[in-house]
Amino acid sequence: MRPGVGGHALASVVVSPTLWLALLGASVIISLTPGAGAVNTMANSIASGWRRAIWGILGQQTALVVHVAIVAAGLGALVAASPVLFEVIRYAGAAYLILLGVRQFLARPTVVEDDGVVAVPLRERAWPMFRRGLLVNLTNPKAIVFFVAFVPQFVRPDLPLLTQYLVLTATVVAVDIVVMWGVFATAARGLARLTAHTSGQRLLNRLFGTLFVIVGVLLAVVH
Repeated sequence: MRPGVGGHALASVVVSPTLWLALLGASVIISLTPGAGAVNTMANSIASGWRRAIWGILGQQTALVVHVAIVAAGLGALVAASPVLFEVIRYAGAAYLILLGVRQFLARPTVVEDDGVVAVPLRERAWPMFRRGLLVNLTNPKAIVFFVAFVPQFVRPDLPLLTQYLVLTATVVAVDIVVMWGVFATAARGLARLTAHTSGQRLLNRLFGTLFVIVGVLLAVVH
């Protein structure tokens, strides 16, 4: 059963259309909150183009599906209840974001200016973009803990759980794709013209490298 197939069908899955609308609204707010996923999406959009940014977004959505599956399997509660496991994942995620930031900050421009002629920037392949998006979201233990608190608000244990989790996951993923691609990737298109010059690419690399490092540091120090 998928959202939007009818009020009665929806009601049998997530209690009521009103509850599903609450889920939809919460998902929009969560997706619009700036974080590592938004930074990664904007960086991909600028470096490889708006259309190709979808590969990083799909990687991020795969991580969201994994997070929900972890919560559904009961492992999310284990992460939330184990300070050691939580800290290990948290610091690993922070280190990965900081590494991405340093690499982005030090990256060399991918355009060559010769007698006023600017070469076409190199476009990153789909798999590295997907993999980075997957790891950016997957190595955030706070996302798991968040879903531990978030998911039960929209799941009724007296109704079929599988269908409810499918509706919840489809809603969260669909909203995040729309927000990431339609808001953050689109917003970054205005900066893409800077990539036509080496100086502009250096500026953007340093900007987004710094943002990755800031998000990584916040993940490490904010409890």
